[in-house]
Amino acid sequence: MRGGGRATGGPASRTYGGISADERRAQRRAALLEAALEIIGTQGLAKLTVSGLCAKAGLNERYYYESFDSRDAVLTALIDTIAEELAIAIVAAVGTAPKDSRGTARAAIAAGIHLLTDDPRKAKVALVAGMATPELRARTTETVRVFARMVAAEGIDFYGIDDPQSDPAIDFRANYLVGGLVQTLTAWLQGELPLTRDELIEHTTDVFVLLGEDLARRLG
Repeated sequence: MRGGGRATGGPASRTYGGISADERRAQRRAALLEAALEIIGTQGLAKLTVSGLCAKAGLNERYYYESFDSRDAVLTALIDTIAEELAIAIVAAVGTAPKDSRGTARAAIAAGIHLLTDDPRKAKVALVAGMATPELRARTTETVRVFARMVAAEGIDFYGIDDPQSDPAIDFRANYLVGGLVQTLTAWLQGELPLTRDELIEHTTDVFVLLGEDLARRLG
């Protein structure tokens, strides 16, 4: 298109104001996910409807179906987004942490707990909405496994374990630690553990360091 320079390409790929069709779709999807986070985090999962979601995002309902085909699809995408944010925060924290077992463990744990509790909506989605259906529970379980593999890989690297395949205790302890942290954080958020956030981080760090260093001695 000549002249105005405002739109180029066919209808499906037209660019407006320097923003491509794919970028606009990504922006609409992000707006829907932010709206879902707000609705679930402040009003509860039961309030998440197509009409309510689109109204909160300021979008026509047809744009909902452009990205999602069900409420579970929205929740899955939201859980995946939060998991990605967690992974990025944890990796960044470990990269700048003191190079000792407690410093590394504390940095990773604090980064994860802070991300979920600085914005309580994220904790509600990750730890409550993630249990809403069998499909979402399966997705949450897989997410826990992914983080357990991260913990195992970090431990193998930190402690210099030469043959990580030789002992299934590595994966067992990593899954135990991450799964236990999820359950503990859920209980804490529900007011069942009378601890401050800093105390929660310190106690969790104690457990991670204890099991990690014990395993490193066994395999050393």
